[in-house]
Amino acid sequence: MRVYLPLTLPRLAELHRTGEVAPAPLTAHAVTPGLREWYLAGGEEELEYAALGRAAHAALALLAADPGAPPRRVVLAVEVADGAARTDPDRALDPEAVSEVVLDTAVPLADVAAVHVDADEAAADVAAAVAALAGAARGDEDARLAVDGAADHELLWYGVQEIDTLV
Repeated sequence: MRVYLPLTLPRLAELHRTGEVAPAPLTAHAVTPGLREWYLAGGEEELEYAALGRAAHAALALLAADPGAPPRRVVLAVEVADGAARTDPDRALDPEAVSEVVLDTAVPLADVAAVHVDADEAAADVAAAVAALAGAARGDEDARLAVDGAADHELLWYGVQEIDTLV
């Protein structure tokens, strides 16, 4: 099963140094039954893209929690065993959490299939989105537009062997 794990560049550097993303539990995003219901018309590739996008959005909250991190969203595409990712039944009906899964173990570097990272040119929009997160959560329309501005940037794809060039 493919899951998308949001990170920051400092956490990517930690993965590079230690060989794993820890500690568990880790919140990731995947094609869940809830996401399938949310995107009724989407094919498998579109659903994967939606899960990746939701993980990229979750990376904004991680950036907000780490003000020293460079304003670039990072998402790992990770292969996990079937059954290794579980949904939280308490959040299953929350529209913001339809793709959320929980991993109860650390993620080893060997399970990472790819790394998705914002280009440097996205930094200003990502920083603005991070600053606007709280306002967007309160329903402020201008703040929501700022958050959406980060989503306008496509994440770049990197192979696992390229992590050292990113950190």
